[in-house]
Amino acid sequence: MGKPKVVLGVSGGIAAYKACELLRRLTESGHDVRVVPTASALHFVGAATWSALSGHPVSTEVWDDVHEVPHVRIGQQADLVVVAPATADTLAKAAHGLADDLLTNTLLTARCPVVFAPAMHTEMWEHPATQENVATLRRRGAVVIEPAVGRLTGVDTGKGRLPEPAEIFEVCRRVLARGVTEPDLKGRHVVVSAGGTREPLDPVRFLGNRSSGKQGYALARTAAARGARVTLIAANTGLPDPAGVDVVQVGTAVQLREAVLKAAADADAVVMAAAVADFRPAAYAAGKIKKKDGEDPEPVVLVRNPDILAEISTDRSRTGQVVVGFAAETDDVLANGRRKLERKGCDLLVVNEVGERKTFGSEENEAVVLGADGSETPVPHGPKEALAEIVWDLVTGRLG
Repeated sequence: MGKPKVVLGVSGGIAAYKACELLRRLTESGHDVRVVPTASALHFVGAATWSALSGHPVSTEVWDDVHEVPHVRIGQQADLVVVAPATADTLAKAAHGLADDLLTNTLLTARCPVVFAPAMHTEMWEHPATQENVATLRRRGAVVIEPAVGRLTGVDTGKGRLPEPAEIFEVCRRVLARGVTEPDLKGRHVVVSAGGTREPLDPVRFLGNRSSGKQGYALARTAAARGARVTLIAANTGLPDPAGVDVVQVGTAVQLREAVLKAAADADAVVMAAAVADFRPAAYAAGKIKKKDGEDPEPVVLVRNPDILAEISTDRSRTGQVVVGFAAETDDVLANGRRKLERKGCDLLVVNEVGERKTFGSEENEAVVLGADGSETPVPHGPKEALAEIVWDLVTGRLG
């Protein structure tokens, strides 16, 4: 089997230079990449750069090498088409089936998965025309990842920034691995929580846990690659924002509850992968608690935090909403998991054994997914994204 064939379309935006990094990641990971820029894109990065990095000639016109019928062949032979950056103009042309250059012709002839990574000013992204075009493309099966929030051109900041190339690459890799042209989560809104909450004791100390957030981020990335609109509630992770995901940063369990309830109001599924502290200090010391010679510290009085998983499972914001919980256990893993599943009232519970050298901070995981219907789905030791795929397979099977 030859190398997977990827078409990298590049639109005429200032973020075109970032596509060079995406191209490098694709080629170095064993993909055969053909770059198809628009004429405007060549004002930002020249054809010689694309040719040198990809090893293929570069053209913007359907009239070049006519005997090879490039406007048909490039799209027909591709395993994936990714457009990064995708400007408002390119999204509009793709949505309306216009084909006035090689890139738009390629998009019309492609029968493989297509990923768009939009980049533009906030006002352009939020304009009803752009939002309508994005909705049309998603409805047809394209993966249109959400732009990032950050610095744009000039002094402007807001939503519309091209996600980091490393994160776009992760979306492309996951889409290629699935090998399907119809994303099964298209049109769905999913909420994922990740990381570990921290409950402050004084200005420099807190009660926390070992959760890295990597499993929750894998769930968010995988859902985005499967076409979902993803809201990620991230608690103290320090991880880069996944491409195409709306990230809400929180610190404490109370903050996480507020963010989850708000995001879940219109969500089709909620996956609570975050490690939420069961308790918090009853009192917060405004100044650092000092150590006094010859004296033991005052006992720390704890109070319960809200049980977010039980709350959203009991009081679902919409009919048919699927709720998934996570249970980190140290002993009697399945027995404790079954009891927790019944107590929380969620549809699925991902149960894994944890410890100092197990799961936390690792790139791999091993679990059993318990269903409220009595099902058990073992997930063998492997990458956290493999567990994420299985979780979303089980969720999609339960969505109405």
